[in-house]
Amino acid sequence: MAASNGAPLVVFDFDKTIVDCDSDNWVVDALGATQRFDELLRQLPWNYAIDAMMGELHSQGKTIQDIRACLRTAPLSPHVTAAIRSAHALGCELRILSDANTFFIDTILAHHGLAGYFSAIDTNPAHVDAAGRLRIRPYHEFHASAPGHGCALPTCPPNMCKGKVMERILLHLQEEASAGAATAKRRRRAVVYLGDGRGDYCPSLKLCEGDYVMPRTGYPVCDLIAGSPPGAGHGTVRGWAGFEDLGRVLLGIVDNEIARSASVPEEDVAGVGMVPVPECRVLPPLVPSVQEALLPKAVRVPN
Repeated sequence: MAASNGAPLVVFDFDKTIVDCDSDNWVVDALGATQRFDELLRQLPWNYAIDAMMGELHSQGKTIQDIRACLRTAPLSPHVTAAIRSAHALGCELRILSDANTFFIDTILAHHGLAGYFSAIDTNPAHVDAAGRLRIRPYHEFHASAPGHGCALPTCPPNMCKGKVMERILLHLQEEASAGAATAKRRRRAVVYLGDGRGDYCPSLKLCEGDYVMPRTGYPVCDLIAGSPPGAGHGTVRGWAGFEDLGRVLLGIVDNEIARSASVPEEDVAGVGMVPVPECRVLPPLVPSVQEALLPKAVRVPN
């Protein structure tokens, strides 16, 4: 639902953005299966490996309750909780776009009382089967008979292209803005995207002038954006170095968007933010760009 005050749509990654961990690794480590998971990762893509790991844990007697108990201890900063609640109270629509899974995300959000703040969650589907075993499936099926997501960008894992999901979100916002054009010219809502990993690079390329990307500094997406060639998208870059900083930067953007909407006549912003959504493309060689002046030098870390 669009806010009438110009508040943006805020799209969060989940792992290392809302929670300060990788939720898959958090569960595996807590249940003492780190070594076995590492072995599976040498044989299977990540998404299939975590599903297989859940099957092995089930066969060892680990229950859904055990998994939930692990997830409830995942680190989630009170600054993130406050930022989510404040952005929602200011009129922002909030979504999650994550390569985690529905079971892990839903469990953590419910534990912290945040489930009702998000209008949609796009992530790998998960369910508990009749035997009580957690099944985790890829968002985009990529076995031999499935088409996959079709994105050639090497930063996208085979099970999920977040850029494809962002294209759908942006198309919906454009249609939403066009639907109101019968009575007044309308700018589509701005999008703010927050993330940390390599998979967050593709959706950042879909954003355009008037949108914002908030990369976590010192993490892979920060390095990728800093090395992007000129004109590669991203909208306005606003890095964040910690969770208190996340809240400060995000709420500053929200306040600015609301103030801008109140001060600019509708007819003066017609067409802004309505740039056609670019297709996924092959990642160009990373070259120095003016973005490096905006962000600290990122340190490559596993993600």
